[in-house]
Amino acid sequence: MQIKKIGVLGAGVMGQGIIQICAQNGFEVVFREISDELVQKALKNLENILGRLVSKEKISEADKANTLSRIKGTVNMADLSEADYLIEAIFEDMELKKKTFQELDKLAKPDVIIGTNTSTLSITEIASATKRPEKVIGIHFFNPPPLMKLVEVIKGYLTSDETASATRELAEKGLGKETVLVKKDTAGFVVNRVSVSHLVESVRIYEEGVASIEDIDKAVKLGLNYPMGPFELLDLLGIDTSLAVFSSMEKELGKEFMFHVPYTIKALVKAGKLGRKTGEGFYKYEKK
Repeated sequence: MQIKKIGVLGAGVMGQGIIQICAQNGFEVVFREISDELVQKALKNLENILGRLVSKEKISEADKANTLSRIKGTVNMADLSEADYLIEAIFEDMELKKKTFQELDKLAKPDVIIGTNTSTLSITEIASATKRPEKVIGIHFFNPPPLMKLVEVIKGYLTSDETASATRELAEKGLGKETVLVKKDTAGFVVNRVSVSHLVESVRIYEEGVASIEDIDKAVKLGLNYPMGPFELLDLLGIDTSLAVFSSMEKELGKEFMFHVPYTIKALVKAGKLGRKTGEGFYKYEKK
């Protein structure tokens, strides 16, 4: 199957990054959001991001113009019907994803693969909402997608080898990424099974009064040579998104999951302090 046009459902932080890398690599992109306000906001953000790349001399003005010309935003699901590959990048809620995949299954061309950017939810369960479970797969980008090299390609129980091969080819040859194949559809896949443990344990260390947020971040960066501390990362990812991931893994893995979701994570979400996107989480940020 030749892929020329990619449809992206959702234009939040992850969706925008996926849209950007697809368009920069020569694909036509049509993305869908639930309101024109969100469509325009995403387009403006993408223009600003590309503008910063121009100012840093990483791309030319012509590159910017060409990339933007390949991007179309819409509020109509039907506009995704001509896409050759679909990527869903909406909030981590299973029922919402299943409803969305049911709609995508009805409008997409029969041979189209539908990928989900979920970071932890079951590919098999999402695929059960469609009549093409063999063509549903996890295509998990990391934040921020334009900078992070890895894409996890996750097979559901009924995902075909052909679907996995086509998805890896798109990510590697089409988008210039490195991939790992996750053969077993388990909560958290590979990276989150590892990273969630260190994030949750960092919050527990803070809650126990062992060290401050700033010192835990400093210790992890300088002691483990990580580029970001755990609290900086939680604020970047979105604390509500992290709560959804932690809760899903706790539910799915049961006793195999070593930690309960920390109180502080739940409290910050209840208070609306979700990290960078709201201007405050574990740290405070200047709103742009």
